[in-house]
Amino acid sequence: MFGMKGKVTMKPVYIINGFLDSGKTDFFRYTIAQPYFRSKGLTLLIVCEEGENDYEEKLLKSTNTVKTVIDDESDFTVAKLQSLENKYNPERVLIEFNGMWDPRAIHLPKTWNIEQQITMINCSTFEMYYTNMKSMLVEQIRKSDMILFNRCDGFNEKLPAFKRNVKAVNQQADIIFEDRNGEVDVTLDEDLPFDLKADPIELNNYGYGMFYLDALEHTDRYEGKKVRFKALVAKPKDLPKGRFVPGRLSMNCCAQDMQFLGFACDYDKADELNEKDWVMVTAKVDKEFVKEYNGEGPVLKAVSVVPTSEPKNPVVDFTQAVMSD
Repeated sequence: MFGMKGKVTMKPVYIINGFLDSGKTDFFRYTIAQPYFRSKGLTLLIVCEEGENDYEEKLLKSTNTVKTVIDDESDFTVAKLQSLENKYNPERVLIEFNGMWDPRAIHLPKTWNIEQQITMINCSTFEMYYTNMKSMLVEQIRKSDMILFNRCDGFNEKLPAFKRNVKAVNQQADIIFEDRNGEVDVTLDEDLPFDLKADPIELNNYGYGMFYLDALEHTDRYEGKKVRFKALVAKPKDLPKGRFVPGRLSMNCCAQDMQFLGFACDYDKADELNEKDWVMVTAKVDKEFVKEYNGEGPVLKAVSVVPTSEPKNPVVDFTQAVMSD
């Protein structure tokens, strides 16, 4: 448990989420078998949901992997996981989590550290789960580093909408689409609900949401262009003088699940603005390094900021707009 100088050796944990028949087992089986994923030490594989496919004994033995099953949500506890740690002393842990369990309830032993979390989605059942089990799907996506849509054959026209839906919940995750021929390139270009050639680009309620998602991924597309939109003023305490954050609240799942979508905006009279004021912002889009982005991203340079009334639809509702394409 302890390495050099008494430091605790943290065990990397890889978690894969997804509903039944999303391809979780196939993904782990493929990954375990790859030379780049081989490990000298023991791999502990915890399976919380057994579907039609299983792990062959030959694969487990050849990769020094021990499989154990926890099929009752009440048994998925820190104490149970610690007992497995004590028994096997694994070098790393893989968890195939049950898609019907609450991922917010994942609590790990102190020496386990989540290295990567992946959500698997079967493209053919995505709309069904999004419509009927939206809150559960959102929780799976929210903290994932990567979302992998598989079995995308025949869904090409819907993939941009699927991508927007996921981006609305988790802007930082890598989103990958795969069909039987491999990875599918999905862009949002043809679906933008505003004119990229306009000066300025006018953004309504849904248009602002789309601009926000697209600008995060394709900042170069907007660099040097002007945008105009109604915004709610946010003034985080750690922002430097002469900067505020105009944006809109978005609803991903329900009214209780809101998040603020906004970009930093340089404005010489930012100190005169009040938190939660509504303003009409006209600004030029620039690209700068921003600590909160962990890299380069969109920064707005205000041309004008004037008081305005609250819009008729103050919340960007992705639950309605995205799936209605």
